[in-house]
Amino acid sequence: MNYNNLGVEFKYLIVNDKDKKFGLSVNTVGFQSIQPNTPYPLTDHPCGYFFNTKKGRILREYQFVYITKGKGVLSFESSEEVPISKGHLFVIFPGQWHTYHPLSETGWNEYYIGFEGSIIDNIIDNSFLSKENQLLEVGFNEELVNLFTRAIEIAEVDKISTQQHLSGIVLHILGLVLSVSQNKIFEIGEAVQKIEQAKIIMNENIYKNINPEELAEKLNISYSWFRKVFKDYTGYAPAKYFQELKIRKAKQLLVETSHSVKEISYMLDYNSTEHFFSIFKKNTNYTPLEYRLFGRETAISENRVKIPVSNGW
Repeated sequence: MNYNNLGVEFKYLIVNDKDKKFGLSVNTVGFQSIQPNTPYPLTDHPCGYFFNTKKGRILREYQFVYITKGKGVLSFESSEEVPISKGHLFVIFPGQWHTYHPLSETGWNEYYIGFEGSIIDNIIDNSFLSKENQLLEVGFNEELVNLFTRAIEIAEVDKISTQQHLSGIVLHILGLVLSVSQNKIFEIGEAVQKIEQAKIIMNENIYKNINPEELAEKLNISYSWFRKVFKDYTGYAPAKYFQELKIRKAKQLLVETSHSVKEISYMLDYNSTEHFFSIFKKNTNYTPLEYRLFGRETAISENRVKIPVSNGW
């Protein structure tokens, strides 16, 4: 099975004067799954972001770009091309010429977020990030993927104070990246990286079904080793962990969207609505409709969504 091929999701946001006064605002956030032998970049982006990889481009904002699959090359200003691959995150500075692209034979998966403001300027001025260290090796990190994914979801909804919510996520991403890269957490061992890679693949394929044995084969490890180490590391067998991810996504869709239970069941690739109903009730002690009602009533009463915790979520 060909995992990690989610397609393309991106959002370009409007930033008003009040948002700018906050000190940190997000202009764009997105994800691209570029298949092998596919033109890059895609043509759907506005002219300010689309670029010819041979000519490069200059942005007026900072960007974080995180690669979770594939290989490519990157170049800043007058520097020569450097190879990049899954597990790399690079930082683009405003006013800096740059270019990058995946290798044709591999493609890649790319998360990105673009932002600007006095808060980030101050962070840069105090040398927390610099042009001398723009390519960071953070390895496979599920938390980082979740932050990018959540930013995309928040941008899509685009409610009041979306910019302030996204700004918090940018700072969370920055703090996590600095911690991981500077403390060399990615060096703690190949076993952990394999498990983190598996978790990312599961997150990126939440709308599909994953066979744990096929996943182990894709990671070039034995299934018996994979199952044991995964459970030791996460507390869950791989199949159970993936099921928990699907239930968490179902909770979000029930509370935050108008999709019917049948539609959510179909979106999450359950065998049938009845199968989804049964698994959801077993995991949460709520039927999907009961959970939706509870979640929305709580959101109204507290002006925020408060989800009951069960089974570690």
